[in-house]
Amino acid sequence: MEASMDAAFWLARWEQQQIGFHQTEINSHLQAFWPQLGLEQGAQVFVPLCGKSRDLLWLRAQGHSVLGVEISHLAVAAFFEENGLTPEVSQQAPFERWECDGITILCGDFFALSAAMLEGCVAVFDRASLVALPAEMRSVYAAHLNALMPQGMETLLVALEYDQSLMDGPPFAVHPEEVEALYGERFAVETLYMIDTIDESPRFRQKGLQHLLERVYRLSPR
Repeated sequence: MEASMDAAFWLARWEQQQIGFHQTEINSHLQAFWPQLGLEQGAQVFVPLCGKSRDLLWLRAQGHSVLGVEISHLAVAAFFEENGLTPEVSQQAPFERWECDGITILCGDFFALSAAMLEGCVAVFDRASLVALPAEMRSVYAAHLNALMPQGMETLLVALEYDQSLMDGPPFAVHPEEVEALYGERFAVETLYMIDTIDESPRFRQKGLQHLLERVYRLSPR
C-alpha cells in the first residue's frame, strides 16, 4: 500500500467514499488542548490535508480565521455543502480557493504551497496529516511544512502509536523519536497527553492490535 500513497490514492479514497479517517465530531484533543497555545482572537490557523473536517468550524468558532489545504475537490465541496456554507470560489494559482465566513480551503496539492500563502498563519493543527503518510513521505511533508511556516508558529499535533508490523497504514504509526527527528531542530517537542484508544477502535483490534496510543504534542518555536 505504501507504494501507492500518492495524490491518486487519496482522490480515489474520496471518490469511493473510503473515508474512515473522517471524524464526524469535533476532535476532543483539539478542544482540550488548543487553548494552551494561547493564541489571540483573529489569529490565522493552518490545517493541512483538511478533508471536510468539522474541526475547521470549531477553530472558526474560537475566533480564528482558518486556512486549509485539501487535494480532493469532492472533499472541499462536501465541507461547504454539509455545513450549509456558500463559498466564493476563485483561482489562486495553482490552487482553487474556496472561501466563506473566515474559512478558506485551497483545493490542490499541499506540496505546491508557497511560504507566501502561509505568511499570515500563526499556528498549525495536524490531526490527520502526518499519520496519513508513509515514512518516506513524512520526511518530505515535514521538510516542506517547516519551509512554509513563518517564524514563531505553534503546532498542535496528534499522532498514533501502534505496532506497524501488525497493520498497514494509513493511518500510520508515528513514534516520539520520529516527531523529534522531524521537528526537533526548529521546535521544542512537548507531549501534552497520551491515551490508549484500542477499546474504542474495534476495527484496529480486529487487525490484531493490542494497543493504539494517541499522543498529543505541542511544538513550540525554539
